[in-house]
Amino acid sequence: MAKHNELGQKGEEIAADFLQKAGYEILERNWVFQKAELDIVAQKDNILAIVEVKTRTSADFGLPQDFVKGKKIQNIVKAVDQYMTENDLDLEVRFDIIGIVLNNQETSIEHIEDAFYYF
Repeated sequence: MAKHNELGQKGEEIAADFLQKAGYEILERNWVFQKAELDIVAQKDNILAIVEVKTRTSADFGLPQDFVKGKKIQNIVKAVDQYMTENDLDLEVRFDIIGIVLNNQETSIEHIEDAFYYF
């Protein structure tokens, strides 16, 4: 497996553990629809949190969460719509990003709730 894939998987493991400790139930990991992948689908109370996880070894070129761009957001929204339909869910949906910087010196996690909106 390529190094960047290993880093991404490690970041998703860290994010899932972080969310579970915060009281979320992980419903899905790496759910795919067409060209979109939902990294983590989690629920807490009556909120369905769609969590995009971005992991980097350094923040030298920008924070991990800064790399979630418009086309990615469009694909996520399309996938969530399909997920909600397939599972016949009637919950409030929130789009979150968890940015992780993971290297030999530190591991930092930033959970941004309501990171973006879809209108």
